Amino acid sequence: MQKIPTEFKEKYNKLLGEKEAAKFFKAIEAEDKTKGFRLNSLKNGFKDVGYPLDSRVSFTENGYYGTASGKDSEWLAGKVYSQDPSAMYPAEAAQIKPGEVVLDLCAAPGGKSTALVEKLQGKGTLVANEISPARAKILRENLERWGAVNSVITNENPARLVDNFKNFFDKIVVDAPCSGEGMFRKEPDAIKYWSQEYVLTCQSRQKEILNSAVEMLKPGGMLVYSTCTYAPEEDEEIVSWLVENYDFKILPLKHYPGMSAGQPEWGDEQENLKNTVRMWFQNGIGEGQFVSLLQKPGELPKEEKEKKKKRKKEKTKSSFEKIDKKEVELIKKVLDKFNLPTEMENWEKKTIKRNDHVVFPALNPVLLKGLHVLNNGVELGLLKKNRFEPSHALAEVLGQKPQTEEIKLSEEEFKKFVHGESIKLTDNQLRGFVLVSYQGNIFSFGKVGGDNILKNFYPKGLRN
Repeated sequence: MQKIPTEFKEKYNKLLGEKEAAKFFKAIEAEDKTKGFRLNSLKNGFKDVGYPLDSRVSFTENGYYGTASGKDSEWLAGKVYSQDPSAMYPAEAAQIKPGEVVLDLCAAPGGKSTALVEKLQGKGTLVANEISPARAKILRENLERWGAVNSVITNENPARLVDNFKNFFDKIVVDAPCSGEGMFRKEPDAIKYWSQEYVLTCQSRQKEILNSAVEMLKPGGMLVYSTCTYAPEEDEEIVSWLVENYDFKILPLKHYPGMSAGQPEWGDEQENLKNTVRMWFQNGIGEGQFVSLLQKPGELPKEEKEKKKKRKKEKTKSSFEKIDKKEVELIKKVLDKFNLPTEMENWEKKTIKRNDHVVFPALNPVLLKGLHVLNNGVELGLLKKNRFEPSHALAEVLGQKPQTEEIKLSEEEFKKFVHGESIKLTDNQLRGFVLVSYQGNIFSFGKVGGDNILKNFYPKGLRN
């Protein structure tokens, strides 16, 4: 553990008083970290996992205290996501309803995005954005495992999204880059990088990000602003700035046991700052988190509504094209063997392609024109000469439903398969593309030939 900076101690002694500050500093130095995981209700049999489910996180439906392993079949199949319990609250605070259009603006590594898209229940759309290319790749892997059909992943500076999405989103979640004081126990190096100057640098960056978020949020829409820091400059002061500069209204959040109210005296003294939430280390419900819920004033102007309608009717060129009848038949030969999620039952009408990559889109590609898009909906697979090869993403989506075309591996076979090996099968009548599972968890495609060998289609980048 790095030594807590003297400047940090002096700051929180003034803010909390010496007695409460002593509890805070002691909690930072404690070896025990609060760990948790969430289960994915989109997946078939999502509660059939090998983890104890007797210690539930009170403020989220499928969150539990405990540890989940990234090597277990539950993880590979997208049934479980390892997440700090306090970090589960921003997605709860957003009060997502199926059918809404939602933006997770600073989305990597994907904990909040997976929760948000799950709450949409296949209806509406989540756009998950991450500015860092390396972190956007991790975001894509985590959302792909989650098996939702209605997410878009972009790798952009938030300001670059504004022209495409002005007044577009019902809800926006900004879990902003911050000084990371709430990460001191989890990532002790965060202590090394802390300084009051860094806190103010983060505050400036947060305002830049929020300027873009405000433009993309519909009038009357809701904004969740959260951080994993305790600094008032990045928490109450930012919320006060949103109220003063954009006339946002602070909405009340439910305060569960172990949560503390925001401090009006740490902002601009407005009483409604008490409606925000702060989770301290010493309260024992998670690592550090600050969460607020705000509402943008007004309604969408009538002329803007008319523009949106007109924009939808306009025919704009896209690099994607519709699949033809022959291609539909090639794809059907594979897909007809499987039980598809309800949202994909009429996939033929919506499916498009580019460079032989077949996509079931979450948004019209025209809306994404000019942006760096990593994923739009579900890539169903690849058209090759007179055949169709399904994608790994599709296998994860099919894990939503019970399946019959499924090879169930033993423990030894599972270890070999995730390592990249083919498997010699016995007592098997299935042929062609099949889903592959272990302990009831579907995590990949395979292909069985006449020699009864299960050819491995688990992506090379995921093998271990």
